[in-house]
Amino acid sequence: MIARLGNVTLHSLPASVARPSYDRRQVRAGVVHLGLGAFHRAHQAFVFDQVLGAGHLDWGVIGVGIHSGVVRDQLAPQDGLYGLLEREGEARRLRVCGAITEVLVAAEAPDRVIAAIADPAVKLVTLTLTEKGYEPGGPVWPILAAALARRQAAGAPLTIASCDNLTNNGARTQAAVFAAADPALADWVQTACAFPSSMVDRITPATTETDLAEIEAQLGVRDVAGVVTEPFWQWVIEDRFAGARPPLEAAGVQVVVDVAPFERAKLRLLNAAHSTLAYAGLLGGFTYVHEAIAALAPVIQQLWDEAADTLLPTPGLRISTYRAQLLRRFENPSLAHRLDQIAQDGSRKLPQRILAPLAERTRQGRASPTMMFALAAWLKCVELDQVSERPIRLVDPDLETLRAAMRQGADGFDAMIAAGMIDDPSWIDPAARQLLADTRAKGLGR
Repeated sequence: MIARLGNVTLHSLPASVARPSYDRRQVRAGVVHLGLGAFHRAHQAFVFDQVLGAGHLDWGVIGVGIHSGVVRDQLAPQDGLYGLLEREGEARRLRVCGAITEVLVAAEAPDRVIAAIADPAVKLVTLTLTEKGYEPGGPVWPILAAALARRQAAGAPLTIASCDNLTNNGARTQAAVFAAADPALADWVQTACAFPSSMVDRITPATTETDLAEIEAQLGVRDVAGVVTEPFWQWVIEDRFAGARPPLEAAGVQVVVDVAPFERAKLRLLNAAHSTLAYAGLLGGFTYVHEAIAALAPVIQQLWDEAADTLLPTPGLRISTYRAQLLRRFENPSLAHRLDQIAQDGSRKLPQRILAPLAERTRQGRASPTMMFALAAWLKCVELDQVSERPIRLVDPDLETLRAAMRQGADGFDAMIAAGMIDDPSWIDPAARQLLADTRAKGLGR
């Protein structure tokens, strides 16, 4: 039987494989990450691996799975090590990341997670919960509140940074913590803790058995926690920290005064394009992003033209360069980024990606035919789902609410209002309703 990746096998890997340059025995955990999935391993844990490699050994990561022990069972036998395979065209680059020092599961051992966050040695909590995780009643927030209560007693402030695709995600995180805290704790958190907004980006498809086989072939040992991603990555974080701040710049992170222009550009260019490619691509019979962009590139360019009018000039962000980068990334065939993965939870993603810029343009008296095309494609997927010849099977918490509204005769906008996707519908004028109805009536590939 082939050996498993771990501390014992780390130093016997081929010379072509990059690995931690630091002594993992000297690493101390300074970060707790909540939401231990493939994206975290490709992004934040990858960044902290580089921070540790720069000699800052107080910034190891305790990873926490929220519901399932699957990732724990993958990583723990490997001492937290995993392969990160970057693909672009025919190029391959494999490294083993070692920033994760321990893996916990909140659903199984909440007290251990609380104790980890409460440890004064921990200075930063990062989150990748997806958009759904910020809803009231989510399991993370009572855990954070309990840990913060212990830190209050110890006089130990904490920085909590969301790394999810949410506008103003720092404020959203703070509000969720406050909702779970009693008034006295909330007052302390308000003055002692920090909730910086951040924007993160790295395309990370779901790992397949074929991916793991490729990683194993290069490593010479078995790795069941490996991740495949692209060379490009970006992390922009607000310079707002309570207490010690990790030297993120050592890894190439942008620490800025205002994240908002960066997150807006990402949501309205990258994420909006991804959603459009997902729904229109599924309707067109495609499976992967690189297939959909080959057919829909003119549509995506038009979408970006519409979105560009809603973006702000920002130092360090050249929109034309960013668009060119996105197009190259979408065209990368070696990632095999599945459209059905991107299509999940559209009712929680589209308000920020499509509806917010659409509302701005509509209020300015501007028609937005490509944004309407994106909404029409999504609504068609909602309608078709499993009754189509080639099932789409959307995963969305509001799927039945949307369908019920449409069965009762609601138009697309009214269905979105019923699902809670539009808080203020005052911008939806008759012209906008008619444009969406006309776009839906034209047919979108089926």
